[in-house]
Amino acid sequence: MTLKLKAVSPKLGKELPWPSRATEGSAGLDLAACIDRDVTIAPRQLVCIPTGVAIALPGPEYVALVFARSGLGIKHGIALSNGVGVIDSDYRGELQVGLTNLSDTPYTIRPGDRIAQLVVTPVVLPQVEIVEELEDTGRGTGGFGSTGL
Repeated sequence: MTLKLKAVSPKLGKELPWPSRATEGSAGLDLAACIDRDVTIAPRQLVCIPTGVAIALPGPEYVALVFARSGLGIKHGIALSNGVGVIDSDYRGELQVGLTNLSDTPYTIRPGDRIAQLVVTPVVLPQVEIVEELEDTGRGTGGFGSTGL
């Protein structure tokens, strides 16, 4: 699998870092804020932060997923506004990261700050079959909490 990264901002590789893994064991590439000036996110506010990066996945059997950075979420209440970003294999535009501030304190994103992480993974492309009912299991239709705590 070959992931091709393309800079859509001349700042990448000069003023701002390319997406990279923080450690050898990191699953995701850190995405940085490709902005000209600080952006302060007020409590409960939603913002969209550009990354300056576009990607080309090798085909529809791969997807890129944008996840929150745990440190931003746990320490500052900064989370992705859409939970997880899904980058389809045929999308070629700049990756943008929707952030929200879940805390009661404003938080400032500075140019080059790591704001999210990008994970590329295989995807199963199911064939949809319409059926009258599903096979029964021991759990059946038991929902949230039905198997105990």
